[in-house]
Amino acid sequence: DCSSSRLVIILSGTRFNHIHCVILNIYAPNDVGSRGNLWKSLLKLKEEFLNPWCLGGNFNEFRQIGERKGCSKRDRGMKEFNVFIDKCEVSELPLLGRRFTWCNSSLGEKWSRIDRIFVDPKWIEVFNFKLWGLPRLVSDNCPLLLMEDERDWGPKPFRVLNAWFLHKDFRKFCELSWKEPSVVGWAGFILFQKLKRLKGSLRSWNVEVFGNVQNKLKAAEDELHNFDILAEDRELDGAEKARRSEARIELWRLSSIVEWLCLQKSR
Repeated sequence: DCSSSRLVIILSGTRFNHIHCVILNIYAPNDVGSRGNLWKSLLKLKEEFLNPWCLGGNFNEFRQIGERKGCSKRDRGMKEFNVFIDKCEVSELPLLGRRFTWCNSSLGEKWSRIDRIFVDPKWIEVFNFKLWGLPRLVSDNCPLLLMEDERDWGPKPFRVLNAWFLHKDFRKFCELSWKEPSVVGWAGFILFQKLKRLKGSLRSWNVEVFGNVQNKLKAAEDELHNFDILAEDRELDGAEKARRSEARIELWRLSSIVEWLCLQKSR
C-alpha cells in the first residue's frame, strides 16, 4: 500500500516475503511551526501503520548542537524533534563517510546534518545496516546510501568462466595443474583430489594472471588512443606502428573476453 503528500511518501507492505514493514520518505518544512505539525501528523499515522517503521529523508532539523556549523541555534526545534523520535520508538543509524549532509553551495560556510534515517529495532534484528553519506555534487544535500553489510550468503560457488578459454596460457596451465602433484589412492579419490586442487589453482590464476579484464581493456583503449593522437601530429616510426598494431589486436581480444563475461553473467 502507498500514500503520499507534499511532505511524506509512505509505503506499507512485505519485504522478502516475511518482513512486514512501513517505509517513509520525509521532506520536512523549513519553519519550526510547520515541522511541529508534521511530527504530530506522523505520530497519528503510526497508530494506523503498526508494522516496524523505517523513515528517512530531509528532516530540516538538528538533534544536537554539534551537528551544525555556522548555522543559527534552534533549541525549540531540536527539542520537539527529539521528542518526536522518542515517541516513534525508532533508532537513528550512524552516518559513515562524512559529518554533515547539507551545505549552502554558494558560500560553503554553513554545514549541518539534517538528512537522516531512523529504523525500528526490529529492522536491526534482521539486517546489518550501514549508512553512507555520498558526495553532494550539484545539490545542497548529499545523498544517503543505506545498505546491508557483511551478510553471510555462505561459501561462494565455483564457476568456470567461458572467457578463460580465450586466454593463450589457459590450456597449458590446466594441463600442468592436472599433472602435479601426484595423488595416490583409488580412482574416485584421485579424481576428487585432482578436481579440488585444480579448482583452487584456477581461483588463484583468475586473480593473478587473468586479472581485471575491464581495467586491461581500458588501458589498451587509452594506449591506442594515444597513438592516434600522436599520428595526427607526425608520422609514426616502425616500432610505434608495430606497437599500435599489437595494441589493436589486444584491444579486440580483451573486448571479446568482456563480451563473453557479460553474456555468461546475464544468464
